[in-house]
Amino acid sequence: MTLTAILITYDNENSIREALGLCEAAGYKVEKIVKQKFLNRNKFGIGEGKVAEIKELANKIKPDVIIYDEILKPSQNYNLASTLKMNIVDRESLILEIFERRSASHESHLQIKLAQLRYEMSRAKEKIRLAKMGEQPGFMGIGMFEADAYQNDIQNRMKSVRTKLAKSGKQRALHREARRRVGLKTISLAGYTSAGKTTLFNLLTGETKEESPELFTTLSTTTRKILINKNPILISDTVGFISKLPAYMVEAFKSTLEELKYAEVVIVVIDVSNTLLELSKKFRSSLKTLAELDVDQDKIIYALNKCDLVSPEEIVKRAEYLGLGDNKKWIPISSVTKENVPKILELISKMLTETKPYVKEIPKKPDYAKFYED
Repeated sequence: MTLTAILITYDNENSIREALGLCEAAGYKVEKIVKQKFLNRNKFGIGEGKVAEIKELANKIKPDVIIYDEILKPSQNYNLASTLKMNIVDRESLILEIFERRSASHESHLQIKLAQLRYEMSRAKEKIRLAKMGEQPGFMGIGMFEADAYQNDIQNRMKSVRTKLAKSGKQRALHREARRRVGLKTISLAGYTSAGKTTLFNLLTGETKEESPELFTTLSTTTRKILINKNPILISDTVGFISKLPAYMVEAFKSTLEELKYAEVVIVVIDVSNTLLELSKKFRSSLKTLAELDVDQDKIIYALNKCDLVSPEEIVKRAEYLGLGDNKKWIPISSVTKENVPKILELISKMLTETKPYVKEIPKKPDYAKFYED
């Protein structure tokens, strides 16, 4: 059964489109959109007058939830939920819901469970404070509880998941070392969610992975072998990036995203058909995430995808707008018409032959081990 929602988002076309995409991916049907210039006011995130309007609107529409397209503080979430008498789903919890719906592998289940526990832990103090004041923050799904037992339970569950993910990370490190010993090099696809990474992956590998305009179609890293100039190469498809993704969510997926750090070449897929504002936002968000993952900028190729939807002159302008004008490692491509795909394979081959000598990775602890320790 599809759940209905009122969506509160920013008053601009790009934000509305992305927020609607997130709602659809999470299984919500948006009955009404409330547009606001600011979503970060102190008490409710929005003004008290607007809260009163939304309460009246909710009484008429009777949605299942209200979706708030921004990250709310626990106190703001509580204030909204208490006033509107409804469950509030902020951007953070909405993304977690999508992850949970889309996860398929055992490792992605663990990653999402860790992210959910981190989300819960960040709100634990506020729930305990409210409980001590006599409030019952049942809208967050806990009701009455013992404060210490509540926090300890979350910490114990986090420790268990971290241990399992740490083992998985060590196993990945051993696999990478084994591949390198036999001379196999790796290229990885990265980029904003729904930019067309999986379509390009299918084109290069002959696979039939699910392709969809919906957000976060891929949550688990998939690796396949291809031939470039008769040389076997491994290619990986990774989870897509998105703006305002909390650091702990990036950390939770590090055990799969770290493949980007160790790949010899990273292809950042960019949807060049986006509006300039949307293009800039997604590009900056992708670069920020790659920087957080400590990916070497020198090994990145920028694939300006969906070039069949934009004129050649406009593509050049957009590349310059992104600051890629002097960068020789960008190529306009189309994963649908296959335009310039041979050129990108040519550039990959050239970069692989110029790869610096490999220094053996010592898989004692993954780079993200600190995150898995209390």
